[in-house]
Amino acid sequence: MTFYLDFMADPLHATWVLFGLFALLLAIGTPISLSIIVASMLVGVAYLPADTMLFVSTQKMFSGLDSFTLLAIPFFILAGDIMNKGGIAIRLIDLARLIGGRLPGALAHTNVIANMLFGAISGSSIAAAAAVGGTMGPLQRQAGYAPSYSAAVNIASAPTGILIPPSGPLILFSLVSGGTSISALFVAGYLPGLLMGLTVMLVAGVIARRRGYRNSLNATPDEALRIVLRALPALCLVVVVIGGIVLGVFTATEAAAVAVLYALMLSLIYRMATPREYLQILKRSAVLTASILFLIAASGVMSYVMTIAGIPDLIAEAVLSVDNLIAVFLIMNLCLLVIGFFIDLTPAVLIFTPIFLPIAQQMGMDPVQFGIMLIFNLGVGSITPPVGSVLFVGCSVSGLRIDQVIRPILPFFLALVLALALVTYVPWLSLGLPHLFGLM
Repeated sequence: MTFYLDFMADPLHATWVLFGLFALLLAIGTPISLSIIVASMLVGVAYLPADTMLFVSTQKMFSGLDSFTLLAIPFFILAGDIMNKGGIAIRLIDLARLIGGRLPGALAHTNVIANMLFGAISGSSIAAAAAVGGTMGPLQRQAGYAPSYSAAVNIASAPTGILIPPSGPLILFSLVSGGTSISALFVAGYLPGLLMGLTVMLVAGVIARRRGYRNSLNATPDEALRIVLRALPALCLVVVVIGGIVLGVFTATEAAAVAVLYALMLSLIYRMATPREYLQILKRSAVLTASILFLIAASGVMSYVMTIAGIPDLIAEAVLSVDNLIAVFLIMNLCLLVIGFFIDLTPAVLIFTPIFLPIAQQMGMDPVQFGIMLIFNLGVGSITPPVGSVLFVGCSVSGLRIDQVIRPILPFFLALVLALALVTYVPWLSLGLPHLFGLM
């Protein structure tokens, strides 16, 4: 035990032990929340007596959940689930098809636009990949599109939903970063989210032109008007939620509750769900909320242990030893990309925001821009193996194995990395709209 305590006195050793134990527990199939807690506790006893560490860990878990802002998460999850089941997705897909129907590879562009629209409603990349991909996949197969190409387009564009507000990850970042304005983060997400979607459309269009995929829609003016009117009530949710936040009518948490009421009203009007399905929606939303909140509680323990072990200071010193702004941001992005390969978005935001945000601020980056860069980066990570949640869902709804999609998705991944570089080195993309609306 004495050897262990002496060994852990070096923050570098503590870093390797903490993340090594965390990786080992994940590798043997331990749930990620328990992996975080167990690894943190085992490292924490090197600095505090076991009974004190247990008491402090419990305290940190409860205090991490003691936030009014966190109420927005279950409400937005519930609103997204109601929208997904309540007949909203198909109306947005019809509108997306109207917008992108005249481009080469029109159904692929429709998929991207529908993911952007549905993401703006549900705030979930996984929900978008499932709802839109499940509808667009069969249509693209009938039109002669390669299934791997269709799946790659759907997977690559689904993360636009975590940038275009409302966004659960942005709410989490606001909480972990110490209160960065949610209003500013939401508005800041629009241009990077559009950039992500347009990047995927550009690559999809080039591939579609080479393969000879044609356009697919010649709607009459009457048909176009009917499609727009059918989708308009769903799109108004964005206006109500974001407009209310920007104008100061309600907070982000109150906006989430408004979103649930609005989504429920639309769902009842459309009559697309039965009472039993509403109960299933409530159950699924409760389970997902519980898993996210437990992750947040667990990450509070890990953040505390990293602090007492001096890990954030060690990483900051290592990164800042590179006396070049461009190189520092490049190193941060590479680290986050690699992290995104192995850790899902929610725990990555909770664990690594306290480490990298102070570094970014020391280099002059605004917290709002860093939040957008972080979520963009981890969104790209969600489409990559081995832990990419969006990749798994996209492959599942398309009926393909992961190895069948990896090669087709590679051009999209490379293009998104270039778009990430623009978000990193061009602050206006993230900060222009918040400054324009007086949120910063």
